Amino acid sequence: MASPTDGRRLRGERTRRTAARTAADIATTHGLDSVTVGTLATATGLSKSGILTVFGTREAILVAAVAEARRVYLATVVAPVWDREPGRERLHALLDAWVDHLRARVFPGGCFISATSAEFGHRDGPVAEAVRRLKREWLDLLEADLTAAGARSPRDDAFAVDALLVAGNLRRELFGSDDDLDRARRLAGAVVDAAG
Repeated sequence: MASPTDGRRLRGERTRRTAARTAADIATTHGLDSVTVGTLATATGLSKSGILTVFGTREAILVAAVAEARRVYLATVVAPVWDREPGRERLHALLDAWVDHLRARVFPGGCFISATSAEFGHRDGPVAEAVRRLKREWLDLLEADLTAAGARSPRDDAFAVDALLVAGNLRRELFGSDDDLDRARRLAGAVVDAAG
């Protein structure tokens, strides 16, 4: 028989997941700075007191949003291709998965990493550090597979691939067309193919 404590814990976990995911969604359309306890309560139907009980502070909510975005990103972009051969094969699969997650509108405003990197690039503190770690993890993944592909300059190539993808995401969100997303995928794929 479940104890009352177990029920509260389950409700708390549901509140945490719902609020973190909603905060991540809002971050892609309005920025992490727009996420408040009030906006989350309105968007989710959760009570303000319930949200604060689970998180304690607005900063904790924002850090949780980054962690949730990371979880979603790993599940939708990285995990589906992780069994591929490291190097070019996995890089092309990663590029396809990245484009697919944008087309599927996994986050309503496009790429979470792109949106939050621009917003928090000049800041300090736990939220900015969480955003930096997420971006660095993505760049490290690209660099590792470019190294496996035999790239002479994996760091430069990862920079180029990332820059193209960020530009494709930005233009897609700005102009509402997949053409720039397709162009970014094609040009990033050319960087991958030229590596080595």
